[in-house]
Amino acid sequence: MAQVLRPNTTGSLFATDGKAHPLQTTLLVVTLVLGITAFVTAMFHHLHLISSWAGLVGIFTGAYGQLVSVTTRERFGLILGLGASAIGFFLGMAHGGLFGGLIGG
Repeated sequence: MAQVLRPNTTGSLFATDGKAHPLQTTLLVVTLVLGITAFVTAMFHHLHLISSWAGLVGIFTGAYGQLVSVTTRERFGLILGLGASAIGFFLGMAHGGLFGGLIGG
């Protein structure tokens, strides 16, 4: 009856190894916050500086997070953050870019 007391995480999409991963969790949270920020601010043309920079930094933090991630839970959240960051970055670039006419403009 010992198997009744242990949860079955082998079949779960969000399987975890039961250990703390502070670096990976921090990268996950930062990527998600930057992705949401970039995605939301990309909907407004005059906020293209915020969306493009937040998207760019979110892409880099998400990529490094993917490199060091350990569990599926971390990878799933990082992919969501990376996607939102990329969309925000590309829309920010389309609306004015990283410097918005401050350089060469």
